[in-house]
Amino acid sequence: MSPITTTIIITSLATGTIITSTSYHWLMAWIGLEMNTLSILPIISKQHHPRATEAATKYFLTQAAASALILFSSTINAWNSGLWDITQMTDATSNILLTSALAMKLGLAPMHFWLPEVLQGSTMKTALIISTWQKLAPMALMIMTANNLSPTILISMGILSTIVGGWGGLNQTQTRKLMAYSSIAHLGWMATISTIMTNIMVMNLLLYLTMTTSMFLMLIMSEAKTIQDTSTSWTTSPTMSIMMMLTLLSLGGLPPLTGFLPKWLILEELTMQNMTLTATIMALSSLLSLYFYLRITYTTALTTAPNTTPMKFKWRFKPTLTTILLTSTLPITLLSLPMAPLILL
Repeated sequence: MSPITTTIIITSLATGTIITSTSYHWLMAWIGLEMNTLSILPIISKQHHPRATEAATKYFLTQAAASALILFSSTINAWNSGLWDITQMTDATSNILLTSALAMKLGLAPMHFWLPEVLQGSTMKTALIISTWQKLAPMALMIMTANNLSPTILISMGILSTIVGGWGGLNQTQTRKLMAYSSIAHLGWMATISTIMTNIMVMNLLLYLTMTTSMFLMLIMSEAKTIQDTSTSWTTSPTMSIMMMLTLLSLGGLPPLTGFLPKWLILEELTMQNMTLTATIMALSSLLSLYFYLRITYTTALTTAPNTTPMKFKWRFKPTLTTILLTSTLPITLLSLPMAPLILL
């Protein structure tokens, strides 16, 4: 794409999210979501490959259906109450429809089927945008309407998403599909806590964005599209392999690393609300996710691929590809847990 076209598309993408997250009128929120959807479609389909076209079509149909549901629910609410204000959703039917629409937008189970397929049909950079930036607008709406959404549906979807996110990733070999199931599991944790404590959900979202961004950037730099590709990343950059291992463990939620913080706080809050069974199921389902993170960790940093002598010195000749974004997100991804008392003040 030409620089002008790229600039227009990226600006539209950013503007759509900003319009949605700053609006109080349902029509403006809907316009922002539509701008967001329409501007990501050329980015997905620019490869001119059948898989990319298929991914763009699936993404468009899902997001268009979800946007229509949001407009439908807000219209029913306006019909009954006379208000188009996002925070004034008083109709029960509208709230149920809105909960379903936001779940479809985010990719929560059981409406998650589009996410792994779309990520697999996209490039790594596009998959990064879909997994991070595209979640901001629906999450902003969820934060604004958290008091009105159906808690039963959200918690049920949250539990199901954590189970599906772990279970679905077990038999995958493609890193993009693994990151898609990882996204589903993390969003399940956020959906479960959204009706109880919104500030924990916001913190979880921010940490999820930093962890996923740093992981995708390392996958882009090492050009690892499958788990098999990660086994040769040690010869390219030993330092990055160690960082990738720690980032994966952080995504899994192991205690010394940042990823443990949101899970710990969510489990603590669920236990305080006498939702012990929910907390137990979610803690056990995170073990499934941890298994496939450990599988990539094992191939990345704990095994040595069969190499020739020149291959072992490949890292000396490959130019170092460090990005400002990666160097800024990695410390947050790995070392934020000791700062927890400051965050929680």
